[in-house]
Amino acid sequence: MKVLNAEQMKNIDRQTIKEIGILGPVLMENAGIQIVKALKSKFPEPQRERIVIVTGRGNNGGDGLVVARHLFNQDCQPLVLLLGTEQEVKGDAALNLRIAQRIGIEILKITSAKVWDKHKTEVSKATLLVDAIFGTGLTKPVKGLYAKVIEDMNKSKAYTIAVDIPSGLSSDTYQIIGPCVKADLTVTLAAPKIAHVFPPAEDRVGELVIAEISVPRFLFEDDKLRLELVEKKDILPYFKKRMKDTHKGTYGHLFIVSGSFGKTGAAVMAGKAALKMGAGLVTIGTPQSCLPIVARPVVELMTEPLSETAEGTISVEALEKTIALLRDKDALLIGPGISTHRSTAEFVLSLLPQLKLPTVIDADALNILASKPEILKSLRKPIIITPHPGEFARLLRVSTRDVLERKLELVPEFSEKHGVYLVLKSYKTLISNPEGKVFINPTGNPGMATAGSGDVLSGMIASMIVQEKNLLEAILAAVYVHGLSGDVGAEKLGEKSLTAGNIINFLPRTIKQLESET
Repeated sequence: MKVLNAEQMKNIDRQTIKEIGILGPVLMENAGIQIVKALKSKFPEPQRERIVIVTGRGNNGGDGLVVARHLFNQDCQPLVLLLGTEQEVKGDAALNLRIAQRIGIEILKITSAKVWDKHKTEVSKATLLVDAIFGTGLTKPVKGLYAKVIEDMNKSKAYTIAVDIPSGLSSDTYQIIGPCVKADLTVTLAAPKIAHVFPPAEDRVGELVIAEISVPRFLFEDDKLRLELVEKKDILPYFKKRMKDTHKGTYGHLFIVSGSFGKTGAAVMAGKAALKMGAGLVTIGTPQSCLPIVARPVVELMTEPLSETAEGTISVEALEKTIALLRDKDALLIGPGISTHRSTAEFVLSLLPQLKLPTVIDADALNILASKPEILKSLRKPIIITPHPGEFARLLRVSTRDVLERKLELVPEFSEKHGVYLVLKSYKTLISNPEGKVFINPTGNPGMATAGSGDVLSGMIASMIVQEKNLLEAILAAVYVHGLSGDVGAEKLGEKSLTAGNIINFLPRTIKQLESET
């Protein structure tokens, strides 16, 4: 499902009206019908509610007037507070204003803060508020009367439904640009917008419903629309039951370079997650002294001792053996818990240019790579990097704050520049391909912000890569299931107590559920 900005949505609306021939009033009517449908799913008997609809002068207000008409025709008595004069209402919204007036809907015109003060008690007494002030075109903070209206709406105890987007938010950013409505439910039209998907703006949206208003679906297939929300239906094909005539070699052999003294848990979790995700064979290369610790917890894992430093990290002397071990493997995961020891760093930077198989670079390997990120351009592909915001900031040599504020720009830019797949781990993890297309993962919760969760994810991604031919979809499936397993765990254990080990433990149940839905 595509996620749009205001200009993209405007262009699709224009094509729908001008080129396809679906008239604006038809789209507005469809929008109003869908909003009423969502409203009635929460309030099956809306005639029992005290309904106030606050409308602006544009198309968003027009949608609100359609809502008022349909509720009025269902024996409700909605009150419309129009922020402006009727002469200021133009186009399709003006048409619906005239209809509302002619059928007898009560409409109060709010032309100043003084007039608002006279009628704002209607908002405080409402049990159901509909916010239809501003739509997706807002780019600047609201001021004056609008700011005051929004403040009073937020003080109301009424259940608030926003039309398309909570008024005061900009659809083009997930940042809060100024005063905005805090909705309980937002009914967005045709497609979600950026503000609906990411916090902090997402926190003002409440429950999100995406309303079908007859915009042709093929208009969303334009390659220029490069931001997409992953849906369950996208990943289900990768969880069909296996064919009977297969063997462990069918499902790939993954090699993991992981672990160091004090960080053997990273190797164990990555390996165990890879097995639970379905890889046929998993071998872990780890410092010789760490091998007994890594081998003991999961007997199904194979292990290989690698030359080590005095500090118990992988030594550059392990290079030749590692290259030999990779000759019959299908993919490599390198990084979890390996440290950034000088000899280990030399090992990583010497190994990467010689690789000829799909490689997932994670954790300490990314921190090592941050000293020479230009190496990525010269590596044989495909390469998948899986940084958290701090690791990505080090790769870019910017602040973590910059990454958090500009991630929708920085992620695709980095992928295109370096020709890599990038998984930016966070709430609503982003996945980009070398062409700069970005996917938003919808699963996961704050309880997954815990030690080892990233090691589990990298093991799952590498596992899917050895099993599936389509690299991008393998990555999307792994990230989705990682978050979904965390959601199952949080539901059973609570977010606060969730650990990376729990995510692995709930993987079989999660995958089995997906298998049952294919």
